[in-house]
Amino acid sequence: MERLGTGIGWRPEIADVVERMPGIDWVEAVSENLCPGHLPDSLLRLSERGVTVVPHGVSLGLGGAERPDPGRLAALAERAEVLGSPLVTEHIAFVRAGGALTASPLLEAGHLLPVPRTRDALDVLCENVRIAQDALPVPLAVENIAALISWPGEEMTEGQFLYELADRTGVRLLIDVANLHTNHVNRGEDPAEALGELPLEAIAYVHVAGGFARDGVWHDSHAHPVPQPVLDILTDLASRVAPPGVLLERDENFPAAEELEGEVAAIRVAVEKGRAAGGVPAGRQTTPSRRAAREGSGAGDAVRQRLAVAQAALLSALVAGTPVPEGFDRVRLGVQARALAGKRADVVAKVAPELPVILGAGYRPAFLAYTQGHPMTGGYRRDALDFAGQLLRDGVPQDPGARRELREWWLERSGPVPRSRRPGVRLARAARRVLPRRRTDRDRHRTERHTPTTLRPDM
Repeated sequence: MERLGTGIGWRPEIADVVERMPGIDWVEAVSENLCPGHLPDSLLRLSERGVTVVPHGVSLGLGGAERPDPGRLAALAERAEVLGSPLVTEHIAFVRAGGALTASPLLEAGHLLPVPRTRDALDVLCENVRIAQDALPVPLAVENIAALISWPGEEMTEGQFLYELADRTGVRLLIDVANLHTNHVNRGEDPAEALGELPLEAIAYVHVAGGFARDGVWHDSHAHPVPQPVLDILTDLASRVAPPGVLLERDENFPAAEELEGEVAAIRVAVEKGRAAGGVPAGRQTTPSRRAAREGSGAGDAVRQRLAVAQAALLSALVAGTPVPEGFDRVRLGVQARALAGKRADVVAKVAPELPVILGAGYRPAFLAYTQGHPMTGGYRRDALDFAGQLLRDGVPQDPGARRELREWWLERSGPVPRSRRPGVRLARAARRVLPRRRTDRDRHRTERHTPTTLRPDM
């Protein structure tokens, strides 16, 4: 595996800081936020300097019951080729459920949700990983995720599940030590035990991130400083194996450059401490059985359908208010549901920043109320449009000026092409709205009877 060194997650908000930061060997960028034909200048400059750029996918849903979408795989492959990346990464998670396998509406989580650690789920995941590997021009690494909830009836620990996945597919592992800490707090899982069960030679690189505790639950926020327990897990890992790369993730609440540099320095210290404490054992070699397993049969349709039904029931309970499936912790599901709604509100505010401006302090409570009866069925931009449309149908906001501004925003983005802002075109639109009303008034004067007009929402 290529040695990456020390890196940081590239985000537009800290692009300048990342470019100036000393000792950064590589960066990771969210694949879905990149347009191959219009890459950010910052990433291009970093690449020209020899800084490796790794695309990190979040929407494939490799742990879902459906086979990976060819279009999403092609997009991930394209970004790897454009960036000259040595590998690409994704998550061991499902992000949508429902659809053809369950004959129910397709629901989007807008978040990474855990797969059950069962033989059925492992069979599906292994086949999905193989499909992805065959479609990608570079090696694939998959990441363990953080979770607030546990599936009932699980058959393996996280370490056992990851070991079997790597053994059966040859896939590389992206180990997030912050997620191991999250699962320790939320699910009582021992991070040292998980590390002891991993195929250490399969590690591609390591994620490090911060979070916060609230009411006994650890939230993997990526918006807070890296806590000492996460650094301790990193030290434990580094005492067992020399990770090819270690990367700091920060997605929100970006601190000053000096603080980010301090976190990167703390990561280096934790790695060096681990190496000094334990040394690096020789990794196990890839066995012939692993290569043979890649040619084995995939998961059957019955297995996929069982997983699809289970995942759809869980996701529907989280985003559509349906009954909690048997065996799940109702309190934890409530925490997860609120976290999903909150994240959805935050992301919509980012992709449609005009909405919080137009609605002011009423944006967040209005959007959280909207989520209770309107699961997300498409992307966040579609979600923003649907939210605005619902407000207009409900006659919200009550202020006529704000409602007019929201209506114009919705019209500008909901049509097949953007509405022109040229004065002549705007005048023509206004004329088209006025002329029908004048014709109607004229006709009313010419006839003694007329049919009532149909009331429509103010959209």
